[in-house]
Amino acid sequence: MTSKQLDIKKKIVAKTARVKSVDLHPREPWVICSLYTGQVQIRNFENNTMVKSFNLTEHPVRCVKFVPRMNWFICGADDLLIRVYNYHTMEKVTEFEAHQDFMRAVAVHDSLPYLLTSSDDMTLKLWDWDKGWSNTMMYEGHAHYVMAVTFNPKDPNTFASASLDRTVKVWNRTSSVCNFTLEGHTQGVNCVEYYHGGDKPYLISGSDDSTVRIWDYQTKACVQTLSEHKHNVSSVLFFPDRPFILSGSEDETLKIWHLQTYRLEASVDYGMQRLWSLCAKPGSNKLAIGCDHGCLVLRIGKEDPVFSMDQNGKIVFASNHDVIQMQLKGNVPADTSDGEKITLAPKEIGTCEDVPRQIIHNANGQSVAMVSEGEYTINSAFGWKAQSMGQCVDFAWSTDPRTYAVLESTTSIKLFKSFKEKARIQPTYGTKLFGGPLLGIKGDQQVIFYDWESQMPVRQIEIQPKRVIWNEAGELAAVVTDTAFYVLRFNKAIVDEALASGADIPEDGIEDAFTLVTEIEERVKQGAWVSDCFIYVCRNQRLNYYMGGEVKKIAALERPMYLLGYIPRDNRVYLTDKARNIVSYQLFQSVIDFQTAVVRGDLTAAAEQFLPKIPEGQKDAVATFLETQGFKELALEVAVESEQVFRLAIALHRLDKAEGIAEKDDDPSSKLKWKQVGDLALQHAEFDLAAKAFKKGEDYNSLLLVYSSTDNLEGLKEVVSLARSKSRHNAAFTAAYLAGDLKQCVELLCESDRIAEAAFFARSYIPEVVPDVVAKWKKSLGASKFSDAIADPAEFPNLFPNIGALFAKKEEKEAEAEAAAAEEEEEAAAPPPAAVASPVKSEPAEVSSPVSPAKESEQSSPVKQSSPVKESSPVEQGSPVEQSSPVKSSPVSPPAAEQEPQPATPQQDDESDSLDNFDQSAPSPSGDNPAADDDDFDKMFD
Repeated sequence: MTSKQLDIKKKIVAKTARVKSVDLHPREPWVICSLYTGQVQIRNFENNTMVKSFNLTEHPVRCVKFVPRMNWFICGADDLLIRVYNYHTMEKVTEFEAHQDFMRAVAVHDSLPYLLTSSDDMTLKLWDWDKGWSNTMMYEGHAHYVMAVTFNPKDPNTFASASLDRTVKVWNRTSSVCNFTLEGHTQGVNCVEYYHGGDKPYLISGSDDSTVRIWDYQTKACVQTLSEHKHNVSSVLFFPDRPFILSGSEDETLKIWHLQTYRLEASVDYGMQRLWSLCAKPGSNKLAIGCDHGCLVLRIGKEDPVFSMDQNGKIVFASNHDVIQMQLKGNVPADTSDGEKITLAPKEIGTCEDVPRQIIHNANGQSVAMVSEGEYTINSAFGWKAQSMGQCVDFAWSTDPRTYAVLESTTSIKLFKSFKEKARIQPTYGTKLFGGPLLGIKGDQQVIFYDWESQMPVRQIEIQPKRVIWNEAGELAAVVTDTAFYVLRFNKAIVDEALASGADIPEDGIEDAFTLVTEIEERVKQGAWVSDCFIYVCRNQRLNYYMGGEVKKIAALERPMYLLGYIPRDNRVYLTDKARNIVSYQLFQSVIDFQTAVVRGDLTAAAEQFLPKIPEGQKDAVATFLETQGFKELALEVAVESEQVFRLAIALHRLDKAEGIAEKDDDPSSKLKWKQVGDLALQHAEFDLAAKAFKKGEDYNSLLLVYSSTDNLEGLKEVVSLARSKSRHNAAFTAAYLAGDLKQCVELLCESDRIAEAAFFARSYIPEVVPDVVAKWKKSLGASKFSDAIADPAEFPNLFPNIGALFAKKEEKEAEAEAAAAEEEEEAAAPPPAAVASPVKSEPAEVSSPVSPAKESEQSSPVKQSSPVKESSPVEQGSPVEQSSPVKSSPVSPPAAEQEPQPATPQQDDESDSLDNFDQSAPSPSGDNPAADDDDFDKMFD
């Protein structure tokens, strides 16, 4: 295969029963196959999966077609029925008997509701689905089976048919009599197809005589006969977007012929036995093939559109052999949105004998080179007149608009100036040329750059580039490979000096000719420079630009797009797709100029000349760029959006600016800003500002740090209040503890459902609240063995040696107070006593009356006699409170020896020991001496 356009790649190979007919969907990556076994299958040829499968009949299905505008497919089978199905819902639309014998082919009109069928009954029929699938016309005239039928894509009223009667007939849709007959085949004709291009009125047919014939249906003459097949030719077509004719045969081969020379370009056999059907669609390079053993889908060549745009916005497209021009200038509305389709009127300006594979404008846009297989043509951009032509493998323009190079062979390159040959270069091996300030010649494993004037080698680089793209100044070059692109700086002064010196150039060239600026690991499809900004489309469908070591995204593209270029006056990047739909994305020239000045170190020009021209909406992007380049102070001056200004103010430690933005921000995110302001204020020892910031940011932990570090008691109390109101219990507890508010500590523990911790904390630091906390603890546990196992020091003081006595003393005092109150009530109710002198005069209030039995009963109350503290507490005999109590010295109190000892409580077990140990080792707010704490507690209760 000699043609680069014959880059054939298999997309899928699906092994099935015999495939009699195939068709491609124009929008989805689907191929539909009709099988000899009575099935119709739809496959996705991108991922080789089955989309839908229809079991229709036990008879062969010989023909099938998509009807995309109706979401249908139509097929004909040997049971004489036409079937119509919705391929999305799989519902049957209709079925009806169409002919009296087997159907061989169906054809669907591109725009009208018409279906044509051909049959072994030697007739063709026209069906109108808008009229209930009525048979509106029948065409007779063939003398044998009618094997194929097809509509003319350039004339909606005509169609052609092929028959085993060895003829091809052309019909008018409105007449049952054929327009004319094409004769020449010596055996039956199996297939017929029209040429889709506008430059040739051609038909093609394939026959059982093993030949392919090309007909001019205007002159009714046979233009060419192709006779390389060894068996019946079953299917033929003109490949839509390539200059090829394809034919499939029962000799099991696919043959590809050049449309202009009729030379056989390729003959391939995929081992699928006989070929029965071929299908290709305009705008696609996919070919579907139906064979005995299944179907194949091939990709022939690449689908990339062929185009070029000059600096004024004139776009030249190649559409097969046609050359089309579109003009952007004056046709792009000012309010065009990014990604919006721009409607441009195409203008046909010429034709090419061969389909171009490359279009290249020269530096000033006045000449256009059209490069096809084996030759080039240079046309003037104004009037499209040919200026030069010749044989070539590849072509490249210099930055001088009059100079170009032509690669004639791998060892011969001609240089032209003003269309006249001026020099030759004979490389060891060259396969591709790259234009620009230097001429690049791609070799086996390297690219060599030559000086245009002296033809001397400048530098050899061990790399395999796909493209070399220079900026306008000739200072930067993007060398694009399969996996990355490299930005090189061309040191022209060094090269000129070396060439002028006349010294021998080393084999690798001038060492300092290029300097590597950066390497970006992205696969670039197309690229273009604007000053020092490299705009490119990468393989993952993103439009990016590179500037100063940074890559910025312009847009994510919804479909495969191709870069046309950048128009400064429009401040827009233009792209096209395969169907020549033009879209654009905004990129301001003033932003590019500003960034270029910054990268070159000219900050004065950037600030004074370009910054005022930048639109307000682009200043934040410019500020981001300045920040990445290390100019944060300038970025802070340029930035507009508050978030970016705040971030830069924090980075630059500008507390005043950061505080002002945080004050203005009413968004919930302002809390985060205040926290950052507080952290920065702490770094600068601005404690008042830090406290204010943490308070507004509700960062109570940091606020606690500030107040505790500065010994601010009132501040700690404020933290308790604020944190408690926001349920920040940890911060509130710590602040309350540091402020000495122990009761609030207990309350916070209870509020946070940590009642067990509250009980232990109270036992260690504030015993008087232990009974209340224990009650809450028991209540939270409910009626259970765990609740019963918890002892209250007020009920069982003997279990709590260090604090139990305090509750016992409290009970004694309460009992004494109750007894005294009872005596006073009795004295008030008793008659006046006899006038007998009292034997005890030092305590008249206590012995003023004889003690009655009732009084004696009160003195022996269970509170006094049965209290566990009375028997087991060490406070009983040694406490000074015991000795000074009036009740203890009363003569009516029974002696201690007469009281019955109390048995030890069953709850005094190992757990009480551990609690006692915990109590003895617990820290004390007043110091490390537990005895001192006991004294304090005594005073508290006294």
